[in-house]
Amino acid sequence: MKRFWVVLLSLGLIAACSTTAAAVDVKFSGEYYAAGMYLDKTSLRKDVGPSTAFYYQRLRARTDFAVSSGLTLITRFDAMERAWGAARSSVTASARDSAGTAAENENIAIDWVYIDYKSPIGTFDVGYMNDGSTGTIFGNSLGPKPRIKYSKSFGPATLNLAYTKENEKSTRNGVAGFSDADNDKYGIEGVYNWKGGKAGLNVNYYNQRANRPAATFNKSNYFLITPYAIAKIGPVALQAEINYAIGEQKYEDGKTVTGTTIDKVDLQGISGWIDATADFGMFYAGGSIAYVSGDDPNTKDKNEGQAVHGGRDWNPCLILFNNDVDNWAGSPAGWDGTSISKDGTMANAYFGQLRGGVRPIDKLDIMASVSYARADKTLAGDTWEGRDYGYEVDVTGTYKITNNLSYMLGAGYFFTGKWYHGRTAASQDITNDFLVINKLTLTF
Repeated sequence: MKRFWVVLLSLGLIAACSTTAAAVDVKFSGEYYAAGMYLDKTSLRKDVGPSTAFYYQRLRARTDFAVSSGLTLITRFDAMERAWGAARSSVTASARDSAGTAAENENIAIDWVYIDYKSPIGTFDVGYMNDGSTGTIFGNSLGPKPRIKYSKSFGPATLNLAYTKENEKSTRNGVAGFSDADNDKYGIEGVYNWKGGKAGLNVNYYNQRANRPAATFNKSNYFLITPYAIAKIGPVALQAEINYAIGEQKYEDGKTVTGTTIDKVDLQGISGWIDATADFGMFYAGGSIAYVSGDDPNTKDKNEGQAVHGGRDWNPCLILFNNDVDNWAGSPAGWDGTSISKDGTMANAYFGQLRGGVRPIDKLDIMASVSYARADKTLAGDTWEGRDYGYEVDVTGTYKITNNLSYMLGAGYFFTGKWYHGRTAASQDITNDFLVINKLTLTF
């Protein structure tokens, strides 16, 4: 498989490099935002966490260098991504949606550098570019990864192939003696387009061995199968997606679980959503239903929540399952390992939302929503107080100051459910939470 991708990359680069370069046309685009957030409780445990209030910002700029017809070098960087006046970060791990570290993003971090070549036999993309997007926004967590992509259209149908290097430890900066301790992903997708919609099937195969140097070495091999559809029927926009993961995690020297040594864990997981929005001009209304399977604590040889989540790009509420809250303020936690989200995503949950909005004038959009969530599985044992995450009510208003500048003001109130009591609710009291956010966004 690796030989195939090496040959494919070589052919693409030969074709790209053999193209005669002309005068370079440069195109700039990007976004800058500055936002302020007030979170009333940084912990859902009563009388434990204080409130927090701060401003934060980010500049994201993209540059396209059009070398010749069909050949473009595309770059993107993030700069000054930081809370105003906060101490500089010392984190050396990569940021969630960046090829750079958190500290580098507070100054400047290059995220993309890749060649886009539209050849006679299809489109090749080679380099660091976004990965983590399939079908609808649900389940998406876009972030830069080194990749090789190929795309070819056949009338209304499109074929996409991709290889992604998720982790590499074979270089001089890797771990000696573990040359195959890498994470690789291979993907194939078919998409069919029609007037007013599209449907697709994406299949990714994960070969993950990056934790090979660990004391209990394991390797994961699994498939993530994603069918999806997007359609518009009259005034109603519909979206649906299912993610199904299946595979196994093998242990080289065995793993001890509750006194028993096991050689492997079966990996399973399913998530999905259905979303509908009816737009009647001044008024609109819609709703969403979503599900992400949780891991059953009673099945030690299975992991039913593997590789599935709601994604960082899908933020259905201002507090619950919101990546911005988790990234900037930290996810408010309850008792016994419970929290508002898992790394800024929906996990182990049933979710439902009703929403409606009004546009009294062209430049103003006011939207309100009511959401409810419930855990799929408890984290451990049978003495859990309950599985209700709770209810959230959100109201947002967005005003378009100019074609390129908009201002958003929002408020959310979270009615905390019994899930956050943990195992022994009698001595583990919880509290509700609310958030106020305002955000100024410039696009160019």
